[in-house]
Amino acid sequence: MDNNNNDEVVIIGAGICGLATALALYRKGIKSVVMERSESLRNTTGTSIITWQNGWRALEQLGVAETLRRTAVPIQTEQVVWLNEGKQEESPVNHEFRGLLRKDLINSLYNALPPDTVKFGCQLESIKMDLDTNKPVIRFINGTSITPKVVIGCEGGNSIVANFLNVKPTKLTSLCVVRGLTNYPNGHSFDRKFTRFHKNNIIVGRYQRDDNMVFWFCVHPYIPKDRRNWDDPEVIRRSTMKLLNDFPPEVQSMIEKAESNSLSYIRIRYRTPWDLFMGTFSKGTVTVAGDAMHIMGPFMGQGGSAGLEDTVVLARNMARLGLNGERKITVQGVEEAFKIYVKERRMRVVQLSLQTYLTGLIFGASSSTTKVLYFVLLSVLFRNSNGHIDYDCGVL
Repeated sequence: MDNNNNDEVVIIGAGICGLATALALYRKGIKSVVMERSESLRNTTGTSIITWQNGWRALEQLGVAETLRRTAVPIQTEQVVWLNEGKQEESPVNHEFRGLLRKDLINSLYNALPPDTVKFGCQLESIKMDLDTNKPVIRFINGTSITPKVVIGCEGGNSIVANFLNVKPTKLTSLCVVRGLTNYPNGHSFDRKFTRFHKNNIIVGRYQRDDNMVFWFCVHPYIPKDRRNWDDPEVIRRSTMKLLNDFPPEVQSMIEKAESNSLSYIRIRYRTPWDLFMGTFSKGTVTVAGDAMHIMGPFMGQGGSAGLEDTVVLARNMARLGLNGERKITVQGVEEAFKIYVKERRMRVVQLSLQTYLTGLIFGASSSTTKVLYFVLLSVLFRNSNGHIDYDCGVL
């Protein structure tokens, strides 16, 4: 791989955003290669992604929406149950809102790409700029290196490319999230709703994938100095059941019967809205997209969709400057495209991040007074609480 300059556009990471970026560029006639640290496609981990209307608009531009709609579950009703107060609310969903399996999304994006777009077993070690050529030099842990013209970091919240751009480090919230899938061989009795149970500072969300499968998550406060092995599915199961021992029996049973290979636990990370407002997200011919730019909490279900929006805007701006196979990629052209891309995305992701941040503060607040203060602030700043759903990233 040393001194191989044939790959003009290199994308780091073959997750959802990396594959979507490669596909968006491919649709605009720009060839790229995706460097993935895993030895195979990461289509077996993860559970489900709740995708709002704005995310489906981006998927339509990528050309995979219709395929994904065949297996995605439409959600038409939201239900919120406050267990402490003994009350509940239901409201219709007036936008396209579907539950989508992560593996279906990964497979659809990957299958739409030309063969050999993704190179596996390529774990990035470092990136630096060659001052003589103005090109980025990327080095992998196996000792090889390449000097492409363009690097796009899509490798998540712990992005080496973001560190190269001096993006402020991510921060940890006081909350964790457990996710899982539960199969009911004889069927379940749950309605086709997105249901959230609230009790104390714990939220359990659930929706049915089909007559037998249910996706669920549990958001709860992080316990300092917790030394449990959260990589062990059975630890995740037992700990979550203990945490929810005073929730309804149907919730307890759902956790108990969850498929072991679907269980995951993460401490929620985020970039602050002010860091996104002030951050430098491109330098020369290097930029970032998705969680590498704007990782946020899951409280509004917009992290994945925001990354899909990034890919459409990024590819569109690169193509507008003639970098679409009809004209040679130039450093000056890419720099200008990246500046426009960052400018166009900045306020969108700042607003999403701020709304998500304040929503997370409400969930994690320790007193009712603090919750009310956060709720008032959220209501003042975001009078239309569903405005984030109406966003349209535009035509690819």
